[in-house]
Amino acid sequence: MTLLELDEVRASYGPVQVLDGVSLTVPEGGAVGVLGANGAGKTTTLRAISGTVRTAGRIRFAGKDIRGLRPDQVAALGIAHVPEGRGTLAQLTVRENLSVGSYLRKDRKNISGDIDYCLDLFPQLKNRIGSRAAALSGGEQQMLAVGRAFMAKPKLLLLDEASLGLAPSTAKTVYEAIRRLRVESGIAMLVVEQNANLAFSLVDTATVLETGRNVLTGTSAELKGMDEIRRAYLGG
Repeated sequence: MTLLELDEVRASYGPVQVLDGVSLTVPEGGAVGVLGANGAGKTTTLRAISGTVRTAGRIRFAGKDIRGLRPDQVAALGIAHVPEGRGTLAQLTVRENLSVGSYLRKDRKNISGDIDYCLDLFPQLKNRIGSRAAALSGGEQQMLAVGRAFMAKPKLLLLDEASLGLAPSTAKTVYEAIRRLRVESGIAMLVVEQNANLAFSLVDTATVLETGRNVLTGTSAELKGMDEIRRAYLGG
């Protein structure tokens, strides 16, 4: 079943049109990638879903029209957003950041166990549990951002450039953990990523944006086999 549907979504920053009719769907439990060059509209697509930018068109989540809702209302429906730049709470500890992620939950008795799960998913954080987020490395901050989003127990996770600024080995470690999270939790994911190899290791299908429009959509295998994708995103 379809969990998220965008239909001809448009968005502008002042006079600048950033999205010009983006359409995509994410099935329940599925993972969909959004690829494209800088300025293609990838981040704005996620912001449109999470309610931080005004839009036209249609955005439906779990059968409900969510266009125009505030970010807190979107989050309450079960959408968690890991923004570009990670967005951890710098002066709070790792444990406090994870706890903050659960603030909307009603099943308080399960929160401690879910924190333990995050620390198992990201063992690097286990020894830093009492450290402030500001003292973490970039990779550890990204792990914490993903873990905090998981603590909300969302139906859909929006991931924006999870590999940005990370060493290749660290980015690989982060994506391996995200793949495990997807398998074990069943959370659907919409993944913005410039590193197409990492994206294709996680997602089932992807769409390519250029100047705010879809120009290609297909399965990961189909897109990896296209010459234009290999040249633009895979170094081929």
